[in-house]
Amino acid sequence: MIAEIITVGDELITGNTIDKNAAYIAKRLYEHGYIVKRITTVGDDVGEIRRAVLEALIRAPDVIIISGGLGPTHDDVTVYAVALALGRDLVLSEQALEWIKEKYRELYEKGFVDTPEINEARKKMAYIIEGSRPLKNSVGAAPGIEIVHGNTRIFILPGMPSEMRSILEEHVLRSLGGQQLKAIKLKLFSRDESIVAGIISDATREVGTRIHSSPKGFGKDAYIELIIFGKNEEEIEKTVRFLRDKGLKFEIVKK
Repeated sequence: MIAEIITVGDELITGNTIDKNAAYIAKRLYEHGYIVKRITTVGDDVGEIRRAVLEALIRAPDVIIISGGLGPTHDDVTVYAVALALGRDLVLSEQALEWIKEKYRELYEKGFVDTPEINEARKKMAYIIEGSRPLKNSVGAAPGIEIVHGNTRIFILPGMPSEMRSILEEHVLRSLGGQQLKAIKLKLFSRDESIVAGIISDATREVGTRIHSSPKGFGKDAYIELIIFGKNEEEIEKTVRFLRDKGLKFEIVKK
């Protein structure tokens, strides 16, 4: 199963905000058996977002997750841009509007906003793409959106990390299903990836697990971090035994 991620925001492409959303989404998708083939970041520009979506659709992944640009301000244009890419209209979702009303009443009662009234900026967040369905945001106001285009499921999520994670966990991952992978992290006592590369390749071929390798540290304190992904504990344990039998020295950092 193949996935792509598109993150949106001028704050990302100007370097003012580190794109932690893409890393979180990719990690969670990978843990659910999806291979993320590409991560694209664009600014709050209708044309750029539209092109990014069209280019991703040409590659026909099973899933595209888009994060950012769902708020009430003028530069929150993601939903409109995706609608253009899909050749669909925007429609007002009464369900989404009711969720937004509930959220602002809650915020008003807590003293976080000055009024619970729904103005045009707040109402803007209730417009979704024709043929899509809204996804309730239990943390913030802007609902997420799910739409199927051809054989690709597209999810549009807020850019606020807490809101993105909430909708991703509560709606997206549950609906995607997939076989959730087990993972283990090893600290390999070696400073040279080229020395152990052959053994790691043999392990992936022999056992069938996925192994991510990356060098860490510097100089005499350098080591290699291995993350082993498997379908079950037995597969992971078999990989660990394989590496140990080949003479690699390591410690288990995290299961």
